[in-house]
Amino acid sequence: MTLAPDVDRHTSSNPKSGWVVEVNRDDDAFITLADDWRDLYRRCSAATPFQSQGWLASWWNHYGKSGDLRLVLVRHQGRLVAAAPLMSARRGGLPVLLPLGGALADFTDLLLDEEAGPGALEALIGALTSLRHWQAIDLGEVRPGSVAHAVAQRWPGGSWVLPASLCMEVPVMEPDAFLRRFPSRTAGKMRARLRAIQASGIIVDSVGPEAAEASVHVLLRLHEEQWRGRGVNQEHLRSRFAGHLAQSTEQMIRQGQAALHEYRLDGRVVAADLVIIGNDMIGGYLYGAVPDLRDRIEVSLLLLRQNLHLGQALKKPRFSMLRGGEAYKEKWLPEAVCNERIILGRTNSAQCYVTALRGRRAVCALLRRLRNRAGTPTARRRR
Repeated sequence: MTLAPDVDRHTSSNPKSGWVVEVNRDDDAFITLADDWRDLYRRCSAATPFQSQGWLASWWNHYGKSGDLRLVLVRHQGRLVAAAPLMSARRGGLPVLLPLGGALADFTDLLLDEEAGPGALEALIGALTSLRHWQAIDLGEVRPGSVAHAVAQRWPGGSWVLPASLCMEVPVMEPDAFLRRFPSRTAGKMRARLRAIQASGIIVDSVGPEAAEASVHVLLRLHEEQWRGRGVNQEHLRSRFAGHLAQSTEQMIRQGQAALHEYRLDGRVVAADLVIIGNDMIGGYLYGAVPDLRDRIEVSLLLLRQNLHLGQALKKPRFSMLRGGEAYKEKWLPEAVCNERIILGRTNSAQCYVTALRGRRAVCALLRRLRNRAGTPTARRRR
């Protein structure tokens, strides 16, 4: 099978085997491919909502640059069996391919239908290596067990694995069983706080897709209020982020890939929480609460209780607090799971790219140590 890259919607095929490869650069690709993409997503057990059609279409609409899309697709007998949602960029003067989603996506990956057999993986690797005008593929936040790991293991050129973000996960179980994980005294305090939540009169509403846009704007307002004066992520205050989150959340709720909850007290929305729903996990993406709610109840326990109920209802084994090893997450006795940064290279230039990355990491680590010694708190990632 040969690949004629860099041509919109161009296909090359081996008629005898039924394999077809396409490199799609069209800005509306995720719209025209919606049904095929959703079908492949359901057949990829490692997929997270950051690889869903709703998330990617919205992100590209609000953050993408026309002409940079490199959507590599593999079909067998007409069915989409593998996909790599990438874009062209330059880093350190080197042409690279990056995953869509940027810093907004907690998990980076490719999509692969495991039932399609090894041919689908081989075709995807062949398509990527045949694509022109890149020296490194930089996949920044790869979960354990992801498709990207399978690609790296069979990659014909150089491949490198670097540590990326830390994610905290807890098992999904009913609240009493969850509390039995803690020392008896701690568990007793948490039960008292749960009783206070129950007595508070807070009502939890699940938001449907038709109300998602308005509810997302409420969530972002509460998020801004919550972090005001405490280092809010500036991107969360921008209109393009609001537009992206509203559009993607609506679509992901429709597809069962997200849940949005509003918490009401005396008819007033006092908190809101956006949860992503993957094929094997759920994760808390963004939340907000009025500042004075913390004077009445433990807000994090309120959200965790609801998320554990959701995980049980959906039969998902794990709840992830997503990226960040903040100290406040430790109170739930989580398991630390480390994402990895996978670099796939085609020429010796990729080695220089990796060396530069390692050098920047070393400098950043040194600066953090110096700040800590000087008594300046290290900036934390906030959501």
